[in-house]
Amino acid sequence: MKIGIGSDHNGFEFKEEIKKYVEQTTDHLLVDYGCHSCDSVDYPDVAFDVSQAISEGKIDRAILICGTGIGVAIAANKYPGIRAALAHDTYSAERAQLSNNAQIITMGSQIIGTEVGKKVVETYLNSVWAEGSKRKVDKINNKEKEFRDQGVGTTVAGNRCS
Repeated sequence: MKIGIGSDHNGFEFKEEIKKYVEQTTDHLLVDYGCHSCDSVDYPDVAFDVSQAISEGKIDRAILICGTGIGVAIAANKYPGIRAALAHDTYSAERAQLSNNAQIITMGSQIIGTEVGKKVVETYLNSVWAEGSKRKVDKINNKEKEFRDQGVGTTVAGNRCS
């Protein structure tokens, strides 16, 4: 699987630890969407880049990190077709995939420690959606399509600031 990872400056060090863990313990190909230092970066920019990569089929799933995990989840979920789920424990990470087919999990570097984060990521990456809640996910997708067809919420901010 091709996995995207991204963070703002608040999540940079946490992201680097998670990145090392995924590279050392899995066969997944990891693509880093930034940020690449502790310099200030706005989390929506990274979340939009990762969401776009998923929607274009460049990556299969992703991990987004900011201080709380909330901001990147909100931003990613603005992108059409994206289901991003906040996961600060292994049960939430498992359910994000099994119940919701979430393409993205989000975590807060100021909320959970690195070791818990590694377990959350491991659980998420090892969970496979078996369409058990397909009816519910289809309702979400259909509502989104209905809104798109009506022209509601069709603009997405994009491109990262330099």
